[in-house]
Amino acid sequence: MSEKDWAAAAAAEECEELTLERIQDMLDHRQFKELKEELENNMYPVDLADILTEVDEKQLVLIFRLLVKEEAAETFAYMNSDLRELLINALTDSELEEVMEEMYLDDTVDVLEEMPANVVDRLLMATDEEKRVQINQLLQYPEDSAGSVMNVDYIALSREMTVEDAILKIRQVGLNRETIYTCYVTEKKRLIGAVDIKELLTTGESRLVEEIMDTNMLYAQTTDDQEEVARTIMKYGLIALPIVDHEHCMVGIVTVDDAMVVLQEEETEDMSIMAGVNPNDDSYFGTTVMEHVKSRIPWLLFLMLSATVTQMIMNSYEAAIAVMPQLTGFIPMLTGTGGNCGSQSSTLVIRGLAVGEIEFRDLLKVIWKEMRVAVCISLVLAVVNGIRIIIMGQGDVLLALTIGVTMACTVIIAKIVGCTLPLVAGKVGLDPAIMATPLISTLVDISTISVYFAIISMVFRLG
Repeated sequence: MSEKDWAAAAAAEECEELTLERIQDMLDHRQFKELKEELENNMYPVDLADILTEVDEKQLVLIFRLLVKEEAAETFAYMNSDLRELLINALTDSELEEVMEEMYLDDTVDVLEEMPANVVDRLLMATDEEKRVQINQLLQYPEDSAGSVMNVDYIALSREMTVEDAILKIRQVGLNRETIYTCYVTEKKRLIGAVDIKELLTTGESRLVEEIMDTNMLYAQTTDDQEEVARTIMKYGLIALPIVDHEHCMVGIVTVDDAMVVLQEEETEDMSIMAGVNPNDDSYFGTTVMEHVKSRIPWLLFLMLSATVTQMIMNSYEAAIAVMPQLTGFIPMLTGTGGNCGSQSSTLVIRGLAVGEIEFRDLLKVIWKEMRVAVCISLVLAVVNGIRIIIMGQGDVLLALTIGVTMACTVIIAKIVGCTLPLVAGKVGLDPAIMATPLISTLVDISTISVYFAIISMVFRLG
């Protein structure tokens, strides 16, 4: 981050602190009218949701009750699950009904999925019957599917409408829709086209929607993976992507803001897996110590037990180590270098898979490229390390050459393992991120130790 970025971040943080101070000062002096105006005119819901994490429960409820309905619903959608639960338990049924009425359906479903059963029951009681039916329909879709994140509040037009009629309908129902920038043309609920608000506003009012609609459009099915849907939206710069069922009937849309949330969650999950931690939806401070332990210990146990193989290999070369004890001093350097090389390759391949740049059919092409990279890298590392060994008096020229050859073999093996395993994992239906730093480092360690002692034993005739 540049100095300018740090300054901007510091200024934003200072501004937030001042805002929190000002809010608490107004509460202390019971300046509720002024605070209401401050919240309505000078505060974004997403910023307010962050600030509310710093106040106590009494202040939280008081501030929330000062918000207008629309702002309250939007702020509620940005809150973390703990704050939401506190509010739900504190608000009256009528207040809760107002919040639920103003929230978009996809946000409501997200909230329900995070709440305990007793809280979910109360929220559902606060929604009208029509919305409750829609919520239950969305909850039936698989967890990571497009259907689970879509919004059913979209604007549907008919092909026989004039542009004037279409604009009139948008004015009538637009306030209750998440987006009006793209409208969808349906016939007996089947998706047949799409039209942008720009087209409607810049063409003759007497023209038919059928004349200006785009029939060559992107769409996804309810069962499609939500990450693929999100990447489609980002790739083509869409505001929303229509979602259809297996009969091509339109059932909802996934908007760009939902796509960004999906990608953030997927990237967080991949980062957790790559670090050897089971994914967790809660924040760092919102997760208890025991939950942290449970999420980290499985991988650590697996990797620790996997290291037993390395120990067994070293034990089988005890005689060689006894003759040349200095051999053990090079092991950390070799295994560390191998692990780093493998991690570099796996990270690049996992990213390529995530953005659709690399597919399994590119396996041989990827291996060939990584082998050429490995040869170049290994030559540089081997030469530099050989010179270091001689200068520091850690061995003669023969030992330096031997370590250099081992280094070259280690780098090549690490690069091949690092680029191959994520591709294979993706092919068999596993998350490629599983084959990241911890696992690859363990596999490379085993390979490095085996190659190292095999070469050393052969060169110096140890056994």
